[in-house]
Amino acid sequence: MRKIIVSSMITLDGVMQAPGGPGEDRSGGFKYGGWVAPYFDDVGGKILEKQMKPADLLLGRKTFEIFADYWPEHENGWPGINDVTKYVMSRTMKKSDWKNSVFLKTLADIKKIKNTKGSAIQVWGSGKLVQLLLKNDLVDELWLKIYPLTLGKGKKLFDNGVIPAAFTLIESTVTPSGVIIANYKRAGKVKTGTVGA
Repeated sequence: MRKIIVSSMITLDGVMQAPGGPGEDRSGGFKYGGWVAPYFDDVGGKILEKQMKPADLLLGRKTFEIFADYWPEHENGWPGINDVTKYVMSRTMKKSDWKNSVFLKTLADIKKIKNTKGSAIQVWGSGKLVQLLLKNDLVDELWLKIYPLTLGKGKKLFDNGVIPAAFTLIESTVTPSGVIIANYKRAGKVKTGTVGA
C-alpha cells in the first residue's frame, strides 16, 4: 500500500490559496497571491528542496493546470518532476501534453492507486482534493509549512467534513523567518481525557 503525503503551505488561519505568486489563483477575489515570498530563507529552502525529491503526484485540476504550465520548462527547480506520474483528479480534463499524466474521476480511482505497490504519493496544493482525502481518512502524512500571518479570506486546507484523526509529530523546524515546518504521520483515533487527572 502506498502512502499519501499532503505537503501544504498554510497561514496561521489555514489559508492555502496562491502561495507562490500574485497571478496563481485569484478566484473568489483573492488578492494576496505570493504571500510565501517574504518568508523565504535558506533553512526553509533546503527543507523544501528535500521534500521535492521525485515522487508520484496526486493533484486537483486547478493545481495541475498551474504545475503543467510551469514545471515542464523549469525542471531544474524540481529535478524529475517531468518523469514522475502525475495523477489528476478531474471530472472535466481527460488529457494533457505534460508527459506521464493520468486522469482520475472518482475516489475509488484514488483508493485503487493507494492500494498498489510503489513509492509514496505526494499531494501539493489541491485544496478540494485534500479535503476529500481527509474526509475519507486517506492521508498518511501531513507536511505542513505554517507561515506567520493571517489572511482571513481564501481557500483553506481544513474545511468542513474533516474526520476526527490523531497525528504524531515526526519532524519539525522553525526557520529564521518564523515559518514552522512540521511533519506529522497518522496515529489512529482521537484520544480524550481530563487534564491533571
